[in-house]
Amino acid sequence: MGASLLAKAVCQSLQVLNVPAASRAGSLPQGSRCLSTSFRLDKNMTQRTNSYYTATLNHETDYPTLQGQHRVDVVIIGGGFTGVATAVELAEKGLKVAIVESHKIGWGATGRNGGQVTGSLSGEEAMRKQMRRSLGDEVDDFIWHLRWRGHQIIKQRVEKYGIACDLKHGHLHAAYKPAHMDGLRKDYDEALRRGMGDDVSLLDRSQVRDLLQSDLYHGAIKNTRNMHLHPLNLCIGEARAAESLGALIFENSEVLEIIHGDQPGVRTAQGRIDANQVLLAGDVYHKLEPGKLKGKIFPAMGGIVTTAPLGDLAKQINPEDLAVYDCRFVLDYYRLTADGRLLFGGGANYSGKDSRDIAAELRPCIEQTFPALKGVAIDYQWSCAMGIVINRIPQAGKLSDNVWYCQGYSGHGIATTHIMGEIMGRAITGQLEQYDTFAACQHIRVPMGDLLGNPMLAAGMWYYQLLERLR
Repeated sequence: MGASLLAKAVCQSLQVLNVPAASRAGSLPQGSRCLSTSFRLDKNMTQRTNSYYTATLNHETDYPTLQGQHRVDVVIIGGGFTGVATAVELAEKGLKVAIVESHKIGWGATGRNGGQVTGSLSGEEAMRKQMRRSLGDEVDDFIWHLRWRGHQIIKQRVEKYGIACDLKHGHLHAAYKPAHMDGLRKDYDEALRRGMGDDVSLLDRSQVRDLLQSDLYHGAIKNTRNMHLHPLNLCIGEARAAESLGALIFENSEVLEIIHGDQPGVRTAQGRIDANQVLLAGDVYHKLEPGKLKGKIFPAMGGIVTTAPLGDLAKQINPEDLAVYDCRFVLDYYRLTADGRLLFGGGANYSGKDSRDIAAELRPCIEQTFPALKGVAIDYQWSCAMGIVINRIPQAGKLSDNVWYCQGYSGHGIATTHIMGEIMGRAITGQLEQYDTFAACQHIRVPMGDLLGNPMLAAGMWYYQLLERLR
């Protein structure tokens, strides 16, 4: 396949919704948006990014570096949502678990995203097409159940373990253009057919105006089942829950080697853990197993800003404290924080350019959405890398008999990581039905991925942004 055709194929799979992404380059025309922040793994492993989430942590972590030799049932590489959610699942089943994190718990995209928990899955159409081969007519029910399973897991964990993460209900999926209402009506009709009439409302422009002090939108779906929260506090709360169940947690411990065979394990510079099973859950934040994983997942950069506290303005611009994202291919998303700030992001970069001022790039978007916030002070700005899969279906599989991997949520990380954490926890303990459904999905592997992958993603993104502008 030629480069241009592959770029187009890549792009067709990248309609990323609920993306914890970030910003609009000031030199680009409206609608042609990207964040010009390149992907670099920060070598300062002992400190977190200077974000609103870091500043409002309930409990900073201080787990030891892995030293010496240990033995557990399952060792998990990666202390983000996938790793921590799976650890809780396994520890609740009575297994001895260890989490090995190269930085801090929740250091990557887990602790830097937009904090929205919505009933949408990345790659849903591709997922439906591929899974129909094994599930037949049951595929629609299977996917619908998955859409909401992450919400259930998160709510149950928050209640069971007393995790303070500012969890709130209420969300708007907003039509940026009149044409977007067609898709929203279809989503609304499906929700009604599925018995969600008490949870969803289809709103016209004036009704949206009653909920947001903005003239930007032509309508919306209001969904009270969807949620928003403080993701870093959720992740650390779940890590503490796993620890209370006997899990070992190690930070600042980069895994240098995965040991395969009948006695698998992991090795770091100062220690080793032997186990019965290994789960690689590092998404785009590692370079392990390139022979099998290289070219299957690519980093896209995103960024977020948080304003100074808005005081009474917060209630004026968003009186029901709803999380919001719009229907565009490259979208804006935002919500209020617990202390009355606006947390706002929008756009995504797939190419990797030099860093710019995220706040300067996002300010026009904020002021266009909420004119009342013109000139508002911005206290925090930060970026993150999220893992993008070509067909957007989360990837789950085995690297060898006793070594598993799970990755690639394409901007739908909070809910989907918890869904996949449950699926991987069940698979590791012998319940393979849902895992097998995901493992059977076919994924595109880009040759020379380090060289070609991100440029192709970037080219495709520009192509589809242009098409959207012409709609």
